[in-house]
Amino acid sequence: MTQPRLSPLHRLSPLHRLWRAFPQVPRRAALAYAQAWRAPHPDRDPPPATSVAVCGEVLRASGLGQGARLMDAALRHAGVGSVLVPAGLAVPGEEYGAAAMPPEGAALVLHVNAPHLPGALRRLPRGALRGRRIVGYWQWELPVAPGLWRVGLPFVHEVWTSSEFTAGALRGLLPPGMALRVVPHPVAAVKLPRSHLGRADFGLPEHAVVTLVSVNLASGWSRKNPMGAIEAHRLAFGTRTDRVLLMKLGHTHHYPAEMALLAAAASALGNVRLETRSFPIEDTHALTACADIVMSLHRSEGFGLVPAEAMLLGRPVVATNWSATTAFMDATSAALVGYRLIESADTRGVYTVKGAKWADPDLADAAAHLVRLAGDAAARRHLGEAGRAMATARLGSGPLLAAVRGLGVPM
Repeated sequence: MTQPRLSPLHRLSPLHRLWRAFPQVPRRAALAYAQAWRAPHPDRDPPPATSVAVCGEVLRASGLGQGARLMDAALRHAGVGSVLVPAGLAVPGEEYGAAAMPPEGAALVLHVNAPHLPGALRRLPRGALRGRRIVGYWQWELPVAPGLWRVGLPFVHEVWTSSEFTAGALRGLLPPGMALRVVPHPVAAVKLPRSHLGRADFGLPEHAVVTLVSVNLASGWSRKNPMGAIEAHRLAFGTRTDRVLLMKLGHTHHYPAEMALLAAAASALGNVRLETRSFPIEDTHALTACADIVMSLHRSEGFGLVPAEAMLLGRPVVATNWSATTAFMDATSAALVGYRLIESADTRGVYTVKGAKWADPDLADAAAHLVRLAGDAAARRHLGEAGRAMATARLGSGPLLAAVRGLGVPM
């Protein structure tokens, strides 16, 4: 039996643990303003770009990191000159390593959100901003963006984002004349890498109906709503052992209290499995392909990489019918879960923004979708193929290539 390969975990240093002991919202604001005060500024009117340098946390298992890797792969596949440049978040206690000097004339497309962008620029080599266009590729998951995000605006010439949903939140922050482009992640531009691992390799029962929920705990406990997924599974199947909920969890070592809640809920049902290992991307896609159903009961998404990739792998998706995921799924291509809008309330404070709302998914509706799909293999196949067709049509490289042409890159 082949075992899935483990990716290295990022351990917290003592300094980083001390930093995390302070309240999250004020520490993030203090860091953002401190970095902005010291960061270099780009040229006011740079020449057209000759190529693209995709920058960000390209070595990490995060949504921003995966977005950067997808962009680079799509550009290379299209024959556009592109290089990946590490530009990590400025977090005390985490050394990201020395970044390489981007090629001369290459536009920098920084997959680093606005509050952290000045710190990322400080980590680039001296003079890296001279004579080049700077693009902020920003991700946000609420219909209202925090005012703190204005701190990144003096450091970019234009802003790209992955969905019209996020663009709507950012428009109110941008100064007149600054370009804002919707550039969805080109998930369908290059075939998703997938290893040959099967259910036995992941320790999954061969004949059970497996529902996969993937949650990076660093992306927001309240927003990702893993406890809602467990409750929907309980409503649908109770303790049936031939109906398994597999929770693929990331960054678990950072959030022991939340892991304890998940472990207790899983133990109470007996048919919920927690997978906390970190895999290379090809093994992660193999795990997705092993599932019969992929579920995302998110409260809000700025794009939705997990359901998008699941659809491209032909897996039927059950997902909350709100926010950015609705750009590439509808009632013909996914099992859409009803919701009611409520004020966003985040246990960590990241997604607590005045005036912002997010979805409270209807768990009974989600359970009904699970029951229907679990009992009908033909319906699962049909929905999976419809989802693949929809994601293929809507998540190609067209918007990305148009945005790159807008930078002046010859194509």
